[in-house]
Amino acid sequence: MLLRQGSIGPSVTALQRELTAAGYSVSVDGHFGPQTEQAVRSYQRSQGLVTDGIAGPKTRALLHGQKNERLLRQIDLVDAADRLNVELAAVMAVNEVESRGNGFHFGGPRNGVPIILFERHIMRRQLQHHGINPLPYQRAQPDIVNGSPGGYVGGYREHNRRERAGEIHTAASIESASWGLFQIMGFHWKRLGYESAENYAADMAINEANQLGAFVRFVEKDKGIHAALRRHDWAGFASRYNGPNYAANDYDTKLAAAYRRHDQGMRLAA
Repeated sequence: MLLRQGSIGPSVTALQRELTAAGYSVSVDGHFGPQTEQAVRSYQRSQGLVTDGIAGPKTRALLHGQKNERLLRQIDLVDAADRLNVELAAVMAVNEVESRGNGFHFGGPRNGVPIILFERHIMRRQLQHHGINPLPYQRAQPDIVNGSPGGYVGGYREHNRRERAGEIHTAASIESASWGLFQIMGFHWKRLGYESAENYAADMAINEANQLGAFVRFVEKDKGIHAALRRHDWAGFASRYNGPNYAANDYDTKLAAAYRRHDQGMRLAA
């Protein structure tokens, strides 16, 4: 659960008690207002976490004493903004809206593996790319090789699908999944400067900073996305990053609102 300004209820009360126990002055009233957001930002800053004022699983886990060195840090976003020569608030907005919040599965049978989504229609295409006739596999296993999208099982079970596809062709299976926080498709590996599909997958399995690095490389290689990010053209960015149906999910308005909030938050902290 993500707790942010405007959230109310017992979960907010619990968060406020945790912040109070950590030494932050905040009213325990069950209402996530500006005071609570500022306390969350201050705590995140003190711990090196992404300083977004949103209390998600990562912030709550750290408040409970559970540290994880693989998590994205604020300095990673600062470095990304510097490399792309864009405002930090813009990179933070993209991280808030476009990332999946977690780059890894924590807990369960696939603890510590990167979050992926396997695309069976891309697997069909990539088999052809590698000179393999996909039709026998499509007839036998349509959930992992198909001409149409779908077959998703969600969560950690997407790795089961990818591994079955890997029994047909390892590289094609990696290329047919989107990986990590920003869900960059594996078939981009060569364009983004990785040595191989296997090298890309291994890099995505190290930490969230590397997953952010893949996003940075992706933006660098797309002049339209890069220019839109620099000038805060959120509709232009979303149309290129999310596709032509971006407006259906209000990606552009969400990005604009997140940018304004982060820009204001950094001004208040300055």
